[in-house]
Amino acid sequence: MSGPAPAVAAVRSAVAAAVTDLPAGSLVLVACSGGPDSLALAAGAAFVAQRSARRGAGWRAAAVVVDHGLQPGSARVADDAAAACRSLGLDAEVVRVVVDGRGEAAARTARYAALGRVADERGAAAVLLGHTLDDQAETVLLGLARGSGARALAGMPAVRGPFRRPLLGLRRADTVGACAALGLTPWQDPTNEAGHADAALRSRVRGEALPTLERVLGPGVAEALARTAAQLREDADLLDALAAELLDAAQTDGGLDVAVLAQAPAALRTRALRAAAIAAGSPAGALHRSHVLAVDALVTDWHGQGAVALPGAVAAHRACGRLALGPAPAS
Repeated sequence: MSGPAPAVAAVRSAVAAAVTDLPAGSLVLVACSGGPDSLALAAGAAFVAQRSARRGAGWRAAAVVVDHGLQPGSARVADDAAAACRSLGLDAEVVRVVVDGRGEAAARTARYAALGRVADERGAAAVLLGHTLDDQAETVLLGLARGSGARALAGMPAVRGPFRRPLLGLRRADTVGACAALGLTPWQDPTNEAGHADAALRSRVRGEALPTLERVLGPGVAEALARTAAQLREDADLLDALAAELLDAAQTDGGLDVAVLAQAPAALRTRALRAAAIAAGSPAGALHRSHVLAVDALVTDWHGQGAVALPGAVAAHRACGRLALGPAPAS
């Protein structure tokens, strides 16, 4: 008797490895849009959960479909995705959200908030996301084009809080192949086609930029970008930990001790200041290097300048050797 198709086996193995640390009886949610990546993930999770249940020490799997309401017919697409998950043996629910703002970042914020809320309400131990190695490569390439720092170039982590990405080591071709082998018909998002009028920048990177790089530089570009992300993540994790220690050492009743901050290397100090600004309420996505350098100048180039305005109605100001970050005063 032959086993499953290689792509199916690869997805199942990736899911099993991603949840091996969860205690028996844990609930795991699968975020499913109905596309090939998340549908293959849902199929893999359903199989692994059912197999582990038969062995008597399993975890339970269910699916959550988030309808962003951004495209005509999105409700039908979400309902179809939920039905596909139910056909795999998963309990599935559709969550409708209102996206506050425009663009991929706003939709992502709404989606993660909804998934986190459902996970909390249902006591889920983890939420599985369908990002692949291709998604990781696209993230790194976009970060390079935007001049982002090491943290952004480190890409998406395999685990962050309740969210887990079992498929980061697999290619998109694997998820497409798994769906085909299992007789599943995934939804094809029209905005993922580079020629579509509403194509997102990421979709153009997927359909145009990466294929061009493969043609010019040869095969393996996506894998190389993913390796770059893994290497930078190790560095970024260490620097983040050291930055947190620096902030702890600089913390006083009146804010952050400028003398302590000034003694730190610039790479560490600016990372700590960025973390302090985000903790004070400045949105990470809107906080650029120019903002951080302006705050850093309050530490290293102080000549009596006024407060630095930061995104999110946050301000940084220096007084009496202390650096304070908090809500900007009302004008």
